Amino acid sequence: MNSIRQINWRKVVVEKKVLSLTLVSFLLNLVCFTPTIATTRTEKESQFADRVKASIAKLGTGPAAHVELKLRDGKKLKGYIAQIADDHFVVVDVKTGGTTAIPYPQVKQVKGNNLSTGARIAIAVVIAVVVIGLIFGRLD
Repeated sequence: MNSIRQINWRKVVVEKKVLSLTLVSFLLNLVCFTPTIATTRTEKESQFADRVKASIAKLGTGPAAHVELKLRDGKKLKGYIAQIADDHFVVVDVKTGGTTAIPYPQVKQVKGNNLSTGARIAIAVVIAVVVIGLIFGRLD
C-alpha cells in the first residue's frame, strides 16, 4: 500500500511539472512572438511613403538639407530640399538650379547628408571637452 501511494505521488509531481512547463512555454510564446499581419502591397507602399515623409521632414529645408534620391522609375537626383508639402517635396539641383516636385510614393531610397541630433550632441561634447582642457591646461 505504501508503494502505491509513492507511485501516485510521483505521477502527480511529474504531471504538475509537465503542466507547468507547458504553461510557461505558452506564455513565452504569447509574450515573445507577435502575430504577423498580412499587409497588401499598397499598404506597404503607403507605410514606406510615410517613412519617407518623416525622414524628409527630419532633414528640413534649405541649402543645408542635402539629399540624394533614387526614384521608382530609376532616376537619381541630388540636391537640397527647398519645400515640403503634405503630398510631395521639392528638390533643387545645385548644379543647374532646376526644381523637381517629387511625390512621396515615387521615392525608392533617401540619403540625407545632415547630421543627426546624436551626432550634433557628440560634436558639442567633444568641443566642450577640448575647450575645458585648453582652459585648465593654461591655468597650470
